[in-house]
Amino acid sequence: MAPMADVTDSAFRQIILSCGKPDIFYTEFVSADGLCSEKGKLKLVPHLAFKKNEKPIVAQFFGANPENFYKCAQLAVEFGFDGIDVNMGCPAGKIVKHDSGAGLILNPELAKEIVRETKRGAASAGWRMPVSVKTRIGYNKIITEEWISHLIEAKPDAIIIHGRTMKEMSKVPAHWDEIGKAAVLCRKAGISIIGNGDIATYEEGVKKAEQYGLDGIMVGRAIFSNPWFFDPTIDPAAKTPKERIELLKKHLGLFTELWGKDKHFDVMKKFFKTYISGFDGAKELRTELMKTRNEQGVMEALRKHAIIELNGIYQDNQRP
Repeated sequence: MAPMADVTDSAFRQIILSCGKPDIFYTEFVSADGLCSEKGKLKLVPHLAFKKNEKPIVAQFFGANPENFYKCAQLAVEFGFDGIDVNMGCPAGKIVKHDSGAGLILNPELAKEIVRETKRGAASAGWRMPVSVKTRIGYNKIITEEWISHLIEAKPDAIIIHGRTMKEMSKVPAHWDEIGKAAVLCRKAGISIIGNGDIATYEEGVKKAEQYGLDGIMVGRAIFSNPWFFDPTIDPAAKTPKERIELLKKHLGLFTELWGKDKHFDVMKKFFKTYISGFDGAKELRTELMKTRNEQGVMEALRKHAIIELNGIYQDNQRP
């Protein structure tokens, strides 16, 4: 499952675990610079929290300071992570303008130095934790082979490539032929290659991996429409409204347990459509849920919905 900001925290990972566990979890991305400051560390360490049943799990960091990646790699080892990923793909303006995320595509020498320092930090405990890079096929234009060749020089253990440029964001279909080109280069270098972009179903992911010679597939946005994605035996369309609502309640409880009042409740709202969809009255219920401001408000909205449903069933049963 792909690392996603304000999505893949421990609360959501626990939900996915209950629906179908992926082979590898990733944390939300965390600022290497922030984590290396006294004030920032207190704020950001909770984003690296995980439970034992979430392993294997990889910590993802972003930034532009090689020394801080070295320090963060040491922290990842200390915290018990199974791997470290360097974010070189985030297209957000506030990230790339600081030469972080996809901005590193424009600075291959700095990118290579960051990978090397991360590897050095990952080996500081006497054994070396695997280090990967998640990136794109270019910045303003497609330069897959040129860019991947640079990364290969730094010898990461794996490269995860999203099949779009930074400029393309997610506005065009992923260029899987370019992911295939990256796979050829990585295989020759003995580096694992993972593809990412527009995978809608588990079966499609398996086919893409076989078609393009990949070691794995990373899934991001598809998880929003199907939290059962990683269990291909489950048909999400067969899930009842009650099952979906109970999953929302569980997520809400885990979210509150993890963050309390420290994280803005609106973050939780991006998940409402994940659970409240595919049944009569779902749209109206989502509208009410989006007006809520806390856990209590959500529970009240769900209670009212349950009463309406019961009344509707009763009235239907009385009809001749």
